[in-house]
Amino acid sequence: MADAIFKKTYHYNAHGHGLSAQFERPIQKLIEVQAGTSLPITGGHGNSRVSNFKFEEFVTFDAAYTHVSGSQAKHDLSYTTLVTSTIEGLNILDVVTADRIVARLSSEQPPDHKEPHIVLLGSKFENLRIAGCPVDLELDHDFFLRLDTFEAIRKELDSSAEFRKMAEDPYQTGEKQKLPDAHGVLLCSLVKSMKTSCPGVTRHGHVFVVPQFGKVYLGEVLAKRGTRTLTMLRLELGSPVTATAVGAQSVVNGDTWP
Repeated sequence: MADAIFKKTYHYNAHGHGLSAQFERPIQKLIEVQAGTSLPITGGHGNSRVSNFKFEEFVTFDAAYTHVSGSQAKHDLSYTTLVTSTIEGLNILDVVTADRIVARLSSEQPPDHKEPHIVLLGSKFENLRIAGCPVDLELDHDFFLRLDTFEAIRKELDSSAEFRKMAEDPYQTGEKQKLPDAHGVLLCSLVKSMKTSCPGVTRHGHVFVVPQFGKVYLGEVLAKRGTRTLTMLRLELGSPVTATAVGAQSVVNGDTWP
C-alpha cells in the first residue's frame, strides 16, 4: 500500500560559492559567501554572480560565479547533477593571484546504482602565482575519472600502496591518519604534481608554505559515499595577517528515497 502512495524519488544536492573568508588580524572582518548558489532537492537550475569585489587592500577579484543544475536524463533515466564555481582575476594580499580558478563537479546516478558516479573534469587553475612566481601544476583528472565512486576509492586503497600512502599522510607530516571505513571520509587532492621556484616556499603534499604569509592548499577533495567536496583554493594565513579563506568550492551528492 505504501508503495502505491509514495513513489521512489531522487533528492538532489549541490551547492557552491566563489569566495569566503574570515580575517582576525590586523582587523576582524567576515567576508560573507560570495556568489553562493544551492540546488533544491527537486532539481532545477540556479546561478549567482558577483563582480568587481574588493575588501580593503586584502582581497580583490574581477568576477565570481556559480551554476547548479539537476535533472533526469530521458534516454536512460539517470539522475544528473552539475555544480561549477569559478573565480576570475583573484588577488589575495598581492601574494596569491590567479586569472581563473574553476571547481566543477558532475554527477550521474543510474536508477539501479547504489551511489552516484562523480567526476571533477573541467576543474582547473589558470596562471596561478605565488609572490609573483608561476606555479607549475598538473591535475590528475585521469585518476579521478577512474575513481568516480567511493567503492572504487576504497578498492584503490587496498590495491595501490602509493594511493594509500598519500591518503594516510596527505600533508606529508610523517604522521599517519586513520583511513575511512565504508561510511568514513577521505581527504586527498586533485593535484598530481606542483612546484614553484619562489624563494623560501616549500611544498608539503598539496600545500605550499609561504614564509610570513601562511599555507596555501590546492585542489582539496573530501570524498565519502555518494558525496564529493572540491575546494580548489584554501588559505590559512599567519603573521602579519591572520585569516582563513576559501576560493572556488563545489559540493555534490544525491540519493533516492525510499
